Amino acid sequence: MGEFFGLIRRDLVLARRQGSATTSVAVFFILTVTLFPLGIGPESALLGRVASGVIWVAALLATMLSLDRLFQSDFEDGSLDVIALSPLPLELVALAKTLAHWASTGLLLVVLSPVLGILMQLDGPAYVTLIAAMALGTPTLSLFGSIGAALTVGVKRGGVLLSLLVIPLYIPVLIFGVGAVDAATEGLSQRPHLLILGALFLFSVVLSPIASAAALRLNLE
Repeated sequence: MGEFFGLIRRDLVLARRQGSATTSVAVFFILTVTLFPLGIGPESALLGRVASGVIWVAALLATMLSLDRLFQSDFEDGSLDVIALSPLPLELVALAKTLAHWASTGLLLVVLSPVLGILMQLDGPAYVTLIAAMALGTPTLSLFGSIGAALTVGVKRGGVLLSLLVIPLYIPVLIFGVGAVDAATEGLSQRPHLLILGALFLFSVVLSPIASAAALRLNLE
């Protein structure tokens, strides 16, 4: 486990040193959400009605923006070959790098989402639900995204292909993430939506490292 946590620390240190990537994700997330009030007008009732969908779609797009650096930079400088030859199983390598990716990008989206909810005139009772849904959903986005990132390692200009691969996997997270916030806004129980988001997270924790490791082995051969 020391090697597992060491790999997480390594990726977090690299993300901190290459702060432009994390900054670009945050700026993209903020600007995308900010454009909607400018485009559809400042009417609070209209903004509140679309707030959850706008914030979730922006978070989904911001996550995809950062996925291409999950494995690609290590592949290009040869670090991935060295890591793959280490005693740490490739499944745990994929999981460690995905957790570091979420900690450097997804966690920032969770922190920013309630602030942007204020901008979008989100109803008061929905803020806690938004944070809970984002905390469950953003790790799932990173985990599912790692599969696409592993499949496109070594592919030049693979960003479009990566998006096509991961968007179908993101749709359930988007549906139930938005549904949880909308249920809280309407005074209904958000528990079923949050439970399904939790189930998707557990499913992705099991599936994604296995699928990502298989894709990395294929691309490293």
